[in-house]
Amino acid sequence: MSTERRYTQADFRTQLKWSDLDADYLRQLVGLAKIEDLAGAGLATRPERLGDITTALMPEGATGKAQLAAREPMVVCGLGLVQLVLDTYGEGCTFEAHVQDGGYAAAGDSIGKLSGPSSTLLQAERIILNFLQHLAGIATETRSYVDALGQSDTVLLDTRKTLPGYRILQKYAFACGGGYNHRIGLFDRVMLKDNHLEVAGATGGDRLTETVSLARSACEGLAIEVEVDTLKQIQPVLEAGADIILLDNFSNEDLTAAVELIGGRACTEASGGIQVDTLPTLSALGLDFISTGAPIHQSRWKDIGLDWQ
Repeated sequence: MSTERRYTQADFRTQLKWSDLDADYLRQLVGLAKIEDLAGAGLATRPERLGDITTALMPEGATGKAQLAAREPMVVCGLGLVQLVLDTYGEGCTFEAHVQDGGYAAAGDSIGKLSGPSSTLLQAERIILNFLQHLAGIATETRSYVDALGQSDTVLLDTRKTLPGYRILQKYAFACGGGYNHRIGLFDRVMLKDNHLEVAGATGGDRLTETVSLARSACEGLAIEVEVDTLKQIQPVLEAGADIILLDNFSNEDLTAAVELIGGRACTEASGGIQVDTLPTLSALGLDFISTGAPIHQSRWKDIGLDWQ
């Protein structure tokens, strides 16, 4: 089997765009949010009264306008959801965005304006804010990680450490913050992690080479990534022609040695315990990628208000 390198770093620099997201899937998420609010979805016993009891007290037929406003600096994300939410709650509402996803909003900036039947705007308000605040938090946190890499050629990747059901949105937010997307799921890359190698009895030596070689021959057209925990695992993986070698929880000294040993014969990826304050040092080691789930699972919701006008 040829072990000639098949991929370069550029082949894995992919970012989800809004057009890559399934609108029907997003409508299902919005619909779930709606029935949580109006019908107690998730409760074993549904409430006796359904619907928005408070908004029912408002003047019938009223219309209004409201502004989405940034209460703090942020990278904006998720604006494509606003009209989806409005349409799910009723007819006749419109949204005009004043910034694009991935764009920066300073404290006090208008993100966009909504108009239409007041009852629909009132019911949809919390769901709109929930989505935007969460996604803006991820995008903003990701931007801080990207900035910490500086002018390095090393690329920041996300992981599958996402909230079930929200992976596509969270990975999209990561991309809006300037990061790049790792595999989306178990279907789009062969990734032999430590537990796979344990199950296969292939943690080193010839057996490791054979297992990686089998993956390459059986999964033609897919990238083959292998996680290694020690420097001595690298040579057997290289001999089998792995496309990406994931260096898991390596010290900086061992990362430097690993990059030198691999010598460009495969892409290199560091992972494990990555934090924003460790990136400036890691950025100078010559790695192709650094992967971390921290900007997603450690991000803080950003403060966005919906101000009636």
